[in-house]
Amino acid sequence: MRTRFHQGLDDLKQKLLAMGGMAEQAVERAVQAFQTRDVSVCEIVLRDESKINAAERDVDEMSIDLLAMQQPMAVDLRFIVSCIKINADLERVGDQAVNIAERVMDLATHPDPGLNIDIPRMAQLSISMVRDALNAFLSADVDLAQSVLERDDLVDNMNREIFEAVNVAMRNTVGTHRNLLDILVVARNLERVADHATNIAEDVIFWVRGADVRHHAQR
Repeated sequence: MRTRFHQGLDDLKQKLLAMGGMAEQAVERAVQAFQTRDVSVCEIVLRDESKINAAERDVDEMSIDLLAMQQPMAVDLRFIVSCIKINADLERVGDQAVNIAERVMDLATHPDPGLNIDIPRMAQLSISMVRDALNAFLSADVDLAQSVLERDDLVDNMNREIFEAVNVAMRNTVGTHRNLLDILVVARNLERVADHATNIAEDVIFWVRGADVRHHAQR
């Protein structure tokens, strides 16, 4: 029974990592679409959302089954609880990708407002945070998880800079407010991707060390 239980834990981990790969790819595609205004890529993001949602349900079911079968303690219990929480964050990352894709589809129908901002750099940082949080989960690497937490403020600062640039552009231009709002929503969703990566990193630290580092408690 214990061997089967630990095989179940490994299967759960692999399923969650596969879901993480899908969520990460969705954000990458949405950002690619933003850069190229390619609506066909947006449609792929929207189409694949159902796969992420299905994976979320599978992970929840696997987690509940493991809890019910074995009533795990200590590190195994923390692992399953962390998987349930990471699962929810990854589903939300997929949702942010969909939100970005929808804004890009709207942007593609209007002229580029020519705003001097670096959405791709913000996206690169947010995506790298998701990737590193998942790698930290794969390898139980607390130091890598900690590095994710330390990058969150950088993304927050980028989001504020983009908000200020959009605010100035709205005051000084006419006829581009819809485009500017779309860009603002894209930036906000990338900031949320980074927040979810931070949550995942915090869950990795909780799993490995049993330490609650939410809300900067022990950073």
